[in-house]
Amino acid sequence: MDDDNLPLRSDDPLVRLIRQDLDPLSIDELNERIATLKTEITRCESKKAAASTHRSAADALFKKQ
Repeated sequence: MDDDNLPLRSDDPLVRLIRQDLDPLSIDELNERIATLKTEITRCESKKAAASTHRSAADALFKKQ
């Protein structure tokens, strides 16, 4: 695994999630994990879109003429 793409803080929950051993998980548990991760991706994408919209509005408001 390429540690260069991991968050800098070792206590970051994403680091623990990525390093978790998947071998003991059943197919049902893996399916549940995938569904949860897809939901989290959707949530992150929504937040990113909202932040982008907010940034664009701020840029337009404070645009130098």
